[in-house]
Amino acid sequence: MIYSDTESILPEEQVKVNNEREHLLGNSGMQIMEAYSEADISKVLTFAYEHEKTVNVISGGTKQGFGGESESADILLSLANYKGIVEHSVGDLTMTVRPGTTLKEITDELAKKGQFVALDTAWPEMATIGGIISANDSGPKRLLYGSARDLVIGLRVVYADGRVIRTGGKVVKNVAGYDMNKLFIGAMGTLGVISEITIKLRPLPKYEGLSLIHFPEGSENKIHDFSVSLLDSVMEPVTLELLTPTLAEILTGKNSYILGIAFEDREKAVLEQVKWIRENLPEGVGHTVMYQEEAKKWWEDFRQIGPNGYNDEVDEANTWAALKIGSNNMDVLGNLEAAEKLAETHHLILQGHGGLGHGISRIYIKGRPDDIVSFIKKLRAKTEEKNGFVVCTHLPFKLRETVSVWGVKPAHFALLEGIKQANDSKRILNRKRFVGGI
Repeated sequence: MIYSDTESILPEEQVKVNNEREHLLGNSGMQIMEAYSEADISKVLTFAYEHEKTVNVISGGTKQGFGGESESADILLSLANYKGIVEHSVGDLTMTVRPGTTLKEITDELAKKGQFVALDTAWPEMATIGGIISANDSGPKRLLYGSARDLVIGLRVVYADGRVIRTGGKVVKNVAGYDMNKLFIGAMGTLGVISEITIKLRPLPKYEGLSLIHFPEGSENKIHDFSVSLLDSVMEPVTLELLTPTLAEILTGKNSYILGIAFEDREKAVLEQVKWIRENLPEGVGHTVMYQEEAKKWWEDFRQIGPNGYNDEVDEANTWAALKIGSNNMDVLGNLEAAEKLAETHHLILQGHGGLGHGISRIYIKGRPDDIVSFIKKLRAKTEEKNGFVVCTHLPFKLRETVSVWGVKPAHFALLEGIKQANDSKRILNRKRFVGGI
């Protein structure tokens, strides 16, 4: 039922009853309000704050299964139609964009000017820049380019009570004082709704190369030693991503651990670095090299793996889950191997990859819900033994009730709770979506 007291907030065509509020992934709402402007966002939040209505925020929907202990809020605020590039300063290599704009839309537009935003998250045709920033998402290329937190230089944010603030600026050198951007990047929309993002850009690389190194079974030491030698060299790889055999078979047809090493630079620099790879290969490994369009196509296929909020199956005996593992970079291989063994024990299908340069791994598993729950608990325990962490970045709502999405509360949890209290004292925004149920 549409609340009678919301009739004057937004035009009638932007407000509707959500007939699918009991979504498999939760984080839904009884009533959908579609924002087309920052003013729309402010109006909705002002109303919600004054009437103590809870609000969940959605845009592309690829993060709907990430966090959230409440199945449905009073209002589902959609930013899917609040999109477009506000300003593109070609000379300053910066761009200001609205949150509902997909990564692909941004990439296609910037390519016309020979530039790109250095984010390579999964499902770019659906993932929006607002969701990517709110989750501090990233892909394998964070090894050289960093994550969302490293690229954002300014934000406009609508607080829970409808007030609008600006953090940072529109130029790269604006670094005076505390960087307020850091509060909102990765906070899962619990501190405010991001209404505008200013981000650093890069020139499109002149040339691109991708080396795929195929390691036979039992080559763990070779993977480790070769990766260390590469990281200790003067080479500048964009990625140093290790793929599990199951994922490698999907992408290459070869069932073995594969190390994907990408270079993006001038043609001569790329060819010289690929030459270094070839000359320093461990004995007994295979080597495939791709350049330009072939390499780009491989990465496009790579970004189409794992659940995305739209390819989930409702069948309770066949559930998808996605995990993010953080660890010491050279613990990645051990984490992937441990995940593979646990998946086999629990009769789960597993695809995984991890960065031997940055320490972030992604695990995608599919199978029975109770097996997935057991798998997550055991993998988390193994990872925490080495001071790592496991975060569930995609999980059906019913499983999130039994598995802690974020793991144990961090030592600085009191600080996070204090920031939440200061920004959203009534706790209306994305309630229980972040660490410790914030």
